[in-house]
Amino acid sequence: MTAPSPDKPHAGSPLILDAQGQPRSRLYGDVYFSVEDGLAEARTVFLQGCGLPDRWAGRRAFTVGELGFGSGLNVLALLDLWRRTGPPAGRLQIFTVEAHPIEAVEAAEILAAWPELADLTALLTARWPGRRRGFHRVDLPELKATLDVAVMPADVALSAWTGQADAWFLDGFSPALNPDMWRDDILAQVAARTAPGGRLATFTVAGGVRRGLQAAGLEVAKRPGHGRKRERLEAWRPDVVVTEPPAPRVAIIGAGVAGAAMSRALRRLGAEVEVLDAQGPGAGASGNPAALVTPRLDGALGPLAGLFAQALDRAGQLYAQIPGAVLDEGVLQLAHQPRDPARFEKIAGSDLFERDDLHLAEPREASDWAGEPVGEGLKQMRAQVVRPAAILEAWLGPVRRVTCASLQPIDGGWRVMGPEGDTLWTGDAVVVCAGQGAARLTPDLPLAPVRGQISVVGGLSARAMAWGGYVATAPEGLVFGATHDRDEILDDVRSADHQRNLQVLAQTLPSLAAAAQAQPVSGRASVRAVTPDRLPVAGPVGPAGLYVLSGLGSRGFCLAPLLAEHVAAEMTRSASPLPAEMAGLVDPDRFRRRALRRGAGRPD
Repeated sequence: MTAPSPDKPHAGSPLILDAQGQPRSRLYGDVYFSVEDGLAEARTVFLQGCGLPDRWAGRRAFTVGELGFGSGLNVLALLDLWRRTGPPAGRLQIFTVEAHPIEAVEAAEILAAWPELADLTALLTARWPGRRRGFHRVDLPELKATLDVAVMPADVALSAWTGQADAWFLDGFSPALNPDMWRDDILAQVAARTAPGGRLATFTVAGGVRRGLQAAGLEVAKRPGHGRKRERLEAWRPDVVVTEPPAPRVAIIGAGVAGAAMSRALRRLGAEVEVLDAQGPGAGASGNPAALVTPRLDGALGPLAGLFAQALDRAGQLYAQIPGAVLDEGVLQLAHQPRDPARFEKIAGSDLFERDDLHLAEPREASDWAGEPVGEGLKQMRAQVVRPAAILEAWLGPVRRVTCASLQPIDGGWRVMGPEGDTLWTGDAVVVCAGQGAARLTPDLPLAPVRGQISVVGGLSARAMAWGGYVATAPEGLVFGATHDRDEILDDVRSADHQRNLQVLAQTLPSLAAAAQAQPVSGRASVRAVTPDRLPVAGPVGPAGLYVLSGLGSRGFCLAPLLAEHVAAEMTRSASPLPAEMAGLVDPDRFRRRALRRGAGRPD
């Protein structure tokens, strides 16, 4: 084997070029693909090895898993075959794992060897996943495909992924050079995440790999190899493919950002959707003139922090695609407590966010942002100020204005009832996205109301900032607030609350508050829903076919896009974009389980 060159295309990259210009791993010393023809090898070993395209004929959805995303060549070969032979109404979902990702520019350089894939290469590298630890979703609507990339070790990724693959590409570096990728426990996890009738393919015929797959319950056979490799390996689950359920008919109750995100997520999975709301789009907090898209900053850097980091990434990615939705980029989180600067520094230095997404700002830099003297802060460069109306218009679709008074399970589905007991809708499933209104329709959930009033002053503007309050700029003027009154359910606008908002503004930004004080003030009030642990509820609740997305509090525009995709995946039996541990954080059933543990004398 040729020794790796010390020259790297990009500093810190896991990729190097050897003396022949062949892409090679700096960490493992192995090549990324065959020196003869990597594309032909991918087609033979993985596509042919998994019985494609025949196995996806007539399917509504097909899922492919991969260990070893690398340069993305296998995914390109798969997408090329899918666009030529995929079923007209089918959707392709890809889940791939890469612990040491390369940059988009590197991928583009080495994939240029196959000009016949140039259009796909350009598409994929333009949306190339980042390097933060966690799951990354890449939308490819042009191809009716979605790519989820897990940037983490394979065993962690497989434990986190909740899907089942119809085909697996096992393309880690050689077992001799990267044995951890081929451990028996990893092969057992792959087998456990293989759908009935699913197939696996790999270039290696190493005895340990064969035995590991057989021990996991798979049947294994050697096949003729590609190029100088005499043999390759195929494996399969010896059971029958389960019949696919039809696309569900779903009622979404609520036309705020949660309902809009649910509508978008379900429609893209082929569901038939109807949105119901008594007052129409944006009647609650989603009707504010501007909203901040910021994460909850958690210094523990565990699953909670990871949930908000992934949610911020996904929300920003999707809002950027909506014309007129993003009013500004970047939000300065000002230090509000003595411990905040150290906490900010820890969070900014973590691997949960992309490099340069977070930046600790000293007082001079923060003051330049604020336009007046302030203390330290955390610049969140991927955070956004968005126009809620643009997002609701883009995602909701038609909204039927009716009052949903109750829900009734029926044979094989659900009925939505009006105040007089009249039937408003019948179908397969219901998702309650009604904010605090969800408490009436799903009474077992511990949802509490929080009233918030914002203030708006025309003719003023400021860069977005948050502390105990927040400030942002909308076309209507300066938006600031908001009050936070638990157990309040009225949405009348109160002059006393405008004064409270001005006082909070004056404590941190006195010059801006003085200018605002001199102008007429307007605003609006709305009621949000919160849970005891300040985390949303997203998933199934009660009898089969009933789901909820609520409890978003003041983070709705950050959380809703990702959590809606999670709920839609559970409803359609697709792979969730949310790692299992994070899904547990928002599981509606968590409160019942905690109560049972307390009753049994066990700690939470």
